[in-house]
Amino acid sequence: MNQIDGGTCAPKGYQAAGVAARIKGPQSKKPDCALLVSDAPAAVAGTFTTNVVKAAPVLWCREICDKGRARAVFVNSGNANACTGGQGIEDVRETARAVAAGLHVPEDEVLIASTGVIGVPMPMQRIRQGVEGCVAALSPEGHGDAARAIMTTDTTPKETAVEISLAQGLIRVGAMAKGAGMIAPNMATMICVITTDAAIAAKDLQGLLRECVEHSFNRICVDNDMSTNDTVLCLANGRAGLPAVAPGTEDFEAFAYALRHVCRQMAQALVRDGEGATKFVEIRVEGAATDEDARLIARSIAMSQLCKTAFHGSDPNWGRIACAAGYAGADFAPARLDIWIGDLQVLHHGLPATYEEAAAAERMRGREISVRVSVGDGRGACVYWTSDLSKDYVSINADYRS
Repeated sequence: MNQIDGGTCAPKGYQAAGVAARIKGPQSKKPDCALLVSDAPAAVAGTFTTNVVKAAPVLWCREICDKGRARAVFVNSGNANACTGGQGIEDVRETARAVAAGLHVPEDEVLIASTGVIGVPMPMQRIRQGVEGCVAALSPEGHGDAARAIMTTDTTPKETAVEISLAQGLIRVGAMAKGAGMIAPNMATMICVITTDAAIAAKDLQGLLRECVEHSFNRICVDNDMSTNDTVLCLANGRAGLPAVAPGTEDFEAFAYALRHVCRQMAQALVRDGEGATKFVEIRVEGAATDEDARLIARSIAMSQLCKTAFHGSDPNWGRIACAAGYAGADFAPARLDIWIGDLQVLHHGLPATYEEAAAAERMRGREISVRVSVGDGRGACVYWTSDLSKDYVSINADYRS
C-alpha cells in the first residue's frame, strides 16, 4: 500500500469543491460549503451518532444509506441544523434539491452533512449560494478546498489517500475529515467522507465500514462529548474498472486493510488537532478477559479529566491511570495491574515499581505519549487515542457561539 496525494479526489471519478457562502457570519470570508461528486452512481455506507438528539442531516443521510446508492455529498460548516424541528428537515430537502438540480442527479442520491452551532435556523439563501458556487467550482483538484470548507474549530484540514494492489489492478481510497471538539464518539463534532474507486456491494461496504469505524473513530476522545451530527460516509463508484470485491476473498481483505488504515489516519488526525490539545496520547490495554473489558478500561483512562490534565502537565501520576482503570466497569485483579509510561514501568503487580521520577516525567514531556496497561494474562486488548486537556480548551469553548 502506498500513500498518495489527492484526498477524496485521488480515486478515479470524483470531483470536489469548497467555497465561502458567509454561513459562519455576514463578514466571514472562510470557506464553509463543500461538495463532493462521483461521476457515476456509487454504493454508499454510513455510520452516525448514537446521540438520541440527532441533527436533521443525520436523519436524511440514514435514509439514503439504507437505499445504498448516492452520487454526491454536500457539507456545510457554521450551522449544525440540529434542534431545528420540521423546518430543519425541510431545509435539508431543499439543499438536496438544489444540489440535485445543479448536478442533474436524483435528490435522493444527495447526502447532506452539517456542522457548527446547534439550534440556529439554516441561512438558506446563503446555503443556496454555497451550492451554486460549489457546482460551478467542481474540479478533480478540488479536494483541498473541500477539506478546508468543512472545518469549524479545526486548525488544519485533514485529508489522506492510499493506493493498494488487488489481483487485477490498483484501487484507491481517499478521505477528508473535520473535528476538534465534541469528540467522544460512539459514532463526536466530527464528519468524515471517504471515497474509493473499488467496486463493492452496498451491504458489504456497510458491514466493513461499521467494523472500521468501531476500531478508529470509536476509539478516540478529546473532551468526552458526543455530538448531534457525527457522520462517516463512504462512497464506492467502481471506476477502477475491476471486479467487485466480495467477502472471503484476498481482494476484499486488501481493500479492508486500506479502508481501516484511512479511518485510523483520520481518527488520529482529529485527536492531534483537538481543541487546545498539545499532546497526542496512545493508551494500550492488554491482558483483559475480553476485548470489551479492554475497551472499557482504555476508554475510561482516555476520558478521565484527571488523566488528561496530568498528560498536559507532564505529571507521571500513574495513580490517576490506575484509578480510571479500576472504575471502568471491567473485572480484573488489582494485584495483576501493571502500568508503563513509554518504556518505563511505573506500577508492577499493583505496587509502585522502582524508577526515577525524573525519568518518568521526561517521558511525559513530548508531543506524543504512550501508556500501556496490563491487567492479567487474558487475550483481550484495545488501543485508544486521546489528547491532553489544556487551558486553551476552556478558552475556545467558553465563547464558541460568540
